[in-house]
Amino acid sequence: LQGVFVLGLPYALLHSGYSGLLLIVLAAAFCCYTGKILIACLYEENEDGQLVRVRDTYEDIANACCKELSPKLGGIIVNVTQVVELIMTCILYLVISGNLLSHSFPYVPVTEKTWSVIAFVTLLPCVFIRTLKVVSKLSQLCTLVHFVIILVVMTYCLTQIHQWSWAKFRLSIELEDFLVSVGVIIFSYTSQIFLPTLEGNMKNPGEFRRMLNWTHFFACVLKTTFALTAFLTWGEETKEVITDNLPSFLEMLVNLCLLTKALLSYPLPFFAATEIVYSCISKGNHSNYRSPLLALSVRVSFLLLTLLMAMFTPHFALLMGLSGSVTGAAMTFLLPSLFHLKLKWKKLSFLEKCADISVFILGFLCSLAGIVFSIKGLLEVFG
Repeated sequence: LQGVFVLGLPYALLHSGYSGLLLIVLAAAFCCYTGKILIACLYEENEDGQLVRVRDTYEDIANACCKELSPKLGGIIVNVTQVVELIMTCILYLVISGNLLSHSFPYVPVTEKTWSVIAFVTLLPCVFIRTLKVVSKLSQLCTLVHFVIILVVMTYCLTQIHQWSWAKFRLSIELEDFLVSVGVIIFSYTSQIFLPTLEGNMKNPGEFRRMLNWTHFFACVLKTTFALTAFLTWGEETKEVITDNLPSFLEMLVNLCLLTKALLSYPLPFFAATEIVYSCISKGNHSNYRSPLLALSVRVSFLLLTLLMAMFTPHFALLMGLSGSVTGAAMTFLLPSLFHLKLKWKKLSFLEKCADISVFILGFLCSLAGIVFSIKGLLEVFG
């Protein structure tokens, strides 16, 4: 999904002006920080003062924070939030795939929903994915395709360098447009859902913080460069998805690359969602709960669910925005900072406490703004 948001960054600069460049940097720093404090919540010091991993998942962290109220309340809230966000992401990939196929082959008498079904057929092998190792290889291919897309767009932009002008940047901005830009920029960095699993599967978990620093640094540099060159090329004509600005001979190539990226991206959120549900079911004592057949049934059910919702959910983009404003902000800003304050309060310095509180307030404001404007959009559509 990050690739989709990256393609919207030039449009975000159109509405946020110079402040958008600063936002791209700040978003990278905030998301990197919340990733670190979330992983810190997995560890506790033993009697010798050494850090020991006593928790494995986001759910375990939530349960530890809410154990005074209910032993499983926190885990239930986190799991529901995670599954909703992951499933909505999978549905979005199917919707995007249908849209891209429809625009790539406009002369074929097939509807977008039919194209989504065709894309869905190519995703059927996902039901047989049982390890994160397979998903990581698909994600590597996805990254390569993403770089091809960025390379094509930036190469074209560089051929138009004679048209660039800094006068295209806005000095004054409107609040509503600015908040939309904030949402696009911040959610182009979100990855907190996957971090506990990723850190737990690293050969050397001690390198996690360094990995997070470098990945966010390079992501920030790439996104800033891409957004800036694209916006300087098209200025006020910049469209919501920058590939729509490309000439027709490049647009089809990039659309097919985006389709490939969407299909390769689908397995990660799908695998994560099914693993969460299966792990919840398999905590029972009955041996039947641990059967491979049940695991396969869970994956098949989720695969069909994403197809059905992609086919029949009206005004999906607005509903996705509403869901993302609630679940995305919660998983990225609100819960990591809240859990870190709860579990590490006595060991945090004054500045660390201020940082966590500031991140929580920022996340709350972003979430509130996103909810308000998403509901406003839904009311206008249904009005």
